[in-house]
Amino acid sequence: MEISGLTTLTTQVLWAAFILSMIFGAIVQRTHFCTMGAVGDIVNMGDWTRMRMWGMAIGVAMIGFFGMAAAGLIDPDKTLYASSRFIWLSALVGGLMFGFGMVLSSGCGSKTLVRIGGGSLKSLVVFAIMGIAGFATLKGITAVARVATVDRVAIDFTVNATLPNWLASALGVAPTTAGLGLALLIGLTLIVWALCGKDFRSFDNLLAGLGIGAVVTAMWWVSGSLGHVAEHPETLQEVFVGTNTGKAEAMSFVAPMAYTLDWLMFFSDKSKVLTLGIVSVFGVVLGSAAHALVTRSFRWEGFRDVQDTANHLVGATLMGVGGVAAVGCTIGQGLSGISTLSATSFVAVAAIVMGCVAGLKYQIWQIERSL
Repeated sequence: MEISGLTTLTTQVLWAAFILSMIFGAIVQRTHFCTMGAVGDIVNMGDWTRMRMWGMAIGVAMIGFFGMAAAGLIDPDKTLYASSRFIWLSALVGGLMFGFGMVLSSGCGSKTLVRIGGGSLKSLVVFAIMGIAGFATLKGITAVARVATVDRVAIDFTVNATLPNWLASALGVAPTTAGLGLALLIGLTLIVWALCGKDFRSFDNLLAGLGIGAVVTAMWWVSGSLGHVAEHPETLQEVFVGTNTGKAEAMSFVAPMAYTLDWLMFFSDKSKVLTLGIVSVFGVVLGSAAHALVTRSFRWEGFRDVQDTANHLVGATLMGVGGVAAVGCTIGQGLSGISTLSATSFVAVAAIVMGCVAGLKYQIWQIERSL
């Protein structure tokens, strides 16, 4: 492939990611898909409807990912979440921080972007603080602390730390076969569980579960198949064009927020280029805004008082630091990562949910104390 062809391919990858992200933003705006909201509904009302949305989306993304892997379209061992290091402590601590932070900030990273599109000025502040904290944890002061503490604790395996690789080693089968089998077993179970919910089978609920799962699957194809170049014309090395990590990526919103701020602040620096993560941030905001404007649900929103401001600032910081430490957020680990059946992703998701429950209990305690 010539350099001109590589440039054209990169443009195609970025446009495809942007369009998919707009679809994602519009779906979330319409259906109120929200991981924090799903956990909150269970804790406060015993309502599992939005959790069933999330479960169905995971099931669809998981089956889609390993279906493409079985067809040879993507390589599960070349994704952002594929590593022989099982960083369980980073995922645990980071996930707890992120989960608690998203309660204080009225939503996770993706919900923050969707709320910006709907007119929330306080979510714009959350975005800025979360991006700064995330960048500091990628390359700055908290990155030093992260590397010197939680990242040191890990279990090293001879194969990538994923359930399919472990099962394949135990049974003596190919990892893609084990992956497809597990994906069908877990994914179909989640989808059936979602469909069995009372009052779940409405258009919006199905749109959230099936639509978001399909968008994540499509993003894996864009990054891992369309954007895959076996031999870069200059370096002669394998590359996944348009990604920040050089590996196949799907949807995630912590590190991409940091990279978006970096791109905006150093725009004149020609080394700062658009990536799949950056265009995804813009796409979600614009998709959400488009739906909000069309449905006339766009509303300006600001902070209620000093306490509300403080909660959001602290929450945004926790999400930025925790999301990078855990290598993802409720979408990055909770959908994209877990669709690859990464062991680290399972720990991160469990920790995010636990942190979210703790945050909700903290809010209830604050309300009761003020009465």
